[in-house]
Amino acid sequence: MPGKSVRLELGVNGAFLTRRWEEPDNFMRLTREIGFRNHEFCGDVLDPFFSGDRDYQLATCAEIKAAAERHQVHLTDIYTGVATHRFHGLSHSHPSPRARMRQWILDVMDLALAMGTDRVGGHWDAFSVEVLGNPARKAEAYAGQQATFRELAARGEEKGIAAIYQEQMYIPSEVPWTLQEAEDFLIGANRGRPGCPVYLTVDVGAACAEIIHLQQTTPEASHHWPFTEEYNEKGHVEIPPIIEAIQKSHATYENSPVSEHLPPVERTFLIAEIIPGSTKTEQKLLDELKVSAQYLQQFVPEGGMTLTI
Repeated sequence: MPGKSVRLELGVNGAFLTRRWEEPDNFMRLTREIGFRNHEFCGDVLDPFFSGDRDYQLATCAEIKAAAERHQVHLTDIYTGVATHRFHGLSHSHPSPRARMRQWILDVMDLALAMGTDRVGGHWDAFSVEVLGNPARKAEAYAGQQATFRELAARGEEKGIAAIYQEQMYIPSEVPWTLQEAEDFLIGANRGRPGCPVYLTVDVGAACAEIIHLQQTTPEASHHWPFTEEYNEKGHVEIPPIIEAIQKSHATYENSPVSEHLPPVERTFLIAEIIPGSTKTEQKLLDELKVSAQYLQQFVPEGGMTLTI
């Protein structure tokens, strides 16, 4: 595909705000002060089930939207925090928990639109040991997961949502966790869908990822460390290979079975997903985020960059 271009931009996940800051102006002011122009809003900061009533939530969304405009911050999407990772959710064997998690997602879509973004993402499901140990139940559950995302895509498009992201994870219960499962999920969730695209959020480059989460970590864990000298010495994540993987995956995109169901994206946000421990002081946290932004901007300028494929 000669002449094709892909836009890369840096951003930060709002998990660093959780249980620390509660005022929307601080959400966006701090984002700019630490060096980012794009903000992926964290669902733990404003949860549709736990954070007050609907009036409060929508009023807060209006404040967030105004603060983002005031501080010239672009809201990329709303992404789940830790809360939804604690449940079987969309892949529970009983329809009641599945319906409850679907409602959570639909409510988050409304919050996203109210704060000025049209994309939502995260991970909302886990397959049980009982299901994974039974081949017939496992196959049925996998098919059900894909059908659920096709349904959510349809409902989302009706509301005005432009894309849904499902995060690639680390263990068999949280699908997809292998490359083959990722391919199967993308095809199954998008085959014949009547709604918005369903993408993956991944930790490495892929052409059908609009969101890529960056964290410094080691091969045997998912630490969500900052990109400071201390943690860069401990970790194995390097940014140039990620950019190279993005270029390669776009160049070879037409060879993938996924290309029949999803077009390649035109823009990818590299989101610093840095999750601090509870005992880290606020000043230390902000300092590490600022250093991380400066480190990442060595590879992707603050204003973004365009890759030509």
